Amino acid sequence: VSRQLKEEIRRGFARLEDPLAGLLAMLESSSDWKGKGHSLGYCITTELQLWIKEHPDVPQSGTKLKKLQARVLGMLSQCPPNLLDPLISIYQLHTADRNYLLEHVSHLYLQGYYKEAAILSIKLKLQPDQDVEKMCTPLLLQDKANLVEDYVGEYPELQRKLLQTLDTWCDPSFNIRDITRPYQGLSRYKPEKFNRRVLSKLVFRLLERFNADPALCPNVINQRHLRTLNYLFYKRFVEKTMTEENWADHIQSTVGENRWLQGHLVQSLLRHCGARGAARWAQRCRVPPEMLPRAVAEELQQLHIQDRVEEVTKADNYEDSKKKDYYQLPIPRENIHFLQTWEETLQCWEKVLQPGQVVGVDMEWKPSFGMVGKPRVALLQLALKDEVFLLDLPQLLEQAEAKGEKEKLPRFFQMLYSDAAITKLGYGMSGDLSSLAATCSALKDTEKQMQGVVDLLAVDKQVDGLSPEHSHEERGVRQPEKGLSLLVQHVLGKPLDKTEQLSNWEKRPLREEQILYAASDAYCLLEIYERLCKDPESFGLGSDLTESLVGKQSKKPRAKKQLNKQEAPSPSGQERQGPRMEPSCPPAPISPREFSVVCDNMLQGLGRYLRCLGVDVRLLDNEDDHRKAAEVSAQ
Repeated sequence: VSRQLKEEIRRGFARLEDPLAGLLAMLESSSDWKGKGHSLGYCITTELQLWIKEHPDVPQSGTKLKKLQARVLGMLSQCPPNLLDPLISIYQLHTADRNYLLEHVSHLYLQGYYKEAAILSIKLKLQPDQDVEKMCTPLLLQDKANLVEDYVGEYPELQRKLLQTLDTWCDPSFNIRDITRPYQGLSRYKPEKFNRRVLSKLVFRLLERFNADPALCPNVINQRHLRTLNYLFYKRFVEKTMTEENWADHIQSTVGENRWLQGHLVQSLLRHCGARGAARWAQRCRVPPEMLPRAVAEELQQLHIQDRVEEVTKADNYEDSKKKDYYQLPIPRENIHFLQTWEETLQCWEKVLQPGQVVGVDMEWKPSFGMVGKPRVALLQLALKDEVFLLDLPQLLEQAEAKGEKEKLPRFFQMLYSDAAITKLGYGMSGDLSSLAATCSALKDTEKQMQGVVDLLAVDKQVDGLSPEHSHEERGVRQPEKGLSLLVQHVLGKPLDKTEQLSNWEKRPLREEQILYAASDAYCLLEIYERLCKDPESFGLGSDLTESLVGKQSKKPRAKKQLNKQEAPSPSGQERQGPRMEPSCPPAPISPREFSVVCDNMLQGLGRYLRCLGVDVRLLDNEDDHRKAAEVSAQ
């Protein structure tokens, strides 16, 4: 808005006997303000809002104000979003009679203006006096889940009620048509978006956003656990890529003492293991005898105590005879150290934080199988040339907190990752650091300070011949190698044994197989790096490995950070010769108002945040195809 227009608007206010009534009369006689964007009506309204703050003597109370409030309420349902807040502020609607406001919103609702009723309720903070199920049901039927989130956003009690309602709808015995029947004629009604699968995803999103107790939603949680159970049976008996001990850990932690899940476990065991196998596993998982089918119960009676842990599920694990097919650690077992005290850990750090050191870094966490929350790191692996250190992170964090020394771990990571004289090797480091930040919030900015980092994920697209087709000759039913295992096979000759990858890494003590797997995952990074440094050309890389890798962004999800722009020291600690890469100048910044973006439905939270910063944002509806973002951008 030009300065001249602003001055003219303000002179107009000064001449009016009652600026509030004047603005309302103008809006009522014009339709210009109903459109989107910065109309003249919008400019005049926002200028009046500022002018009132500068002129507190303008009368803003009494019977006259109440009459104006009644008139402005009738206009709000037609208002574009950018006018709501200024009008509510100017006419002090938050001071109006609450029952009157509730009646007005109820009237909008009964007329079928569900979205408008919800938005006005949010703006006037009326939610505690409303029925959350009644207000949110038509919004969900219209696929307006984001508005539902905003509606309960500041009220924990309403969040709990909404979650319990959604969970009731997800009960397999509940007839969803009972909910949808009263809204058959609803405009923009999307029945395909209103089913248990979509509602279940919404529940998990809300549980995470509001940090709510999952116990509020037993139906949804049970269904997710059942899918995990079916997935574990698939991994063990169809794909045959999980060891028995690993599988048993997850089965016991998934099922626990839940009777409903125990029933499904027994049925699955019968299908895959027969009555005898089902009886042994039922005994091991402490399934109550009264829940067992007769055939399984009879087998259970015949079992001997000493047979309890005998192998009965012939799932073709790759036993010792097949270990020769896989990458083997070249260091003795006694050089792998599992650290659970700070005294041991500080000795480890003295070795790691040496100038010229090359360190393989990896992390493990318990698979979430789609449950709520980000994974928390359970084990940190640091590999040096002659030894590997496995740090029990939960134990070390607990000890540090008990002694009031929370900064110990963050300090180490800051020293390690910011030291350009120490080469840190990883594979998909961005994902690891994201989980590390979820484990210890003080580490959330580690990625921004990284120096001397080589993410071998960047090699994936550069090493000649690196594709899954090369990875499963003569390996029978085994799955094709991928990711780090494929890179290890191509560079070192044999793939990694990944049968422990989906282990329960939080369970203590760790099994020997887990310890060896974790150490191998970190140590193989050193060997890959050494081989690539010695002979980069035979793998299709440039003669200067640094030049081949630096500045190449990782191509897979969760690993978007560039490698640091510096020479990569060889494993001996000596810097390789080659030109130093100068960082390119960043583009000049622009103001938010010069920036326009289109966000698809997975980025609505980002879109709302950018709007707060003054960016012009178009949010696609949930039913819009992703390609529409490109079409709108082109327009």
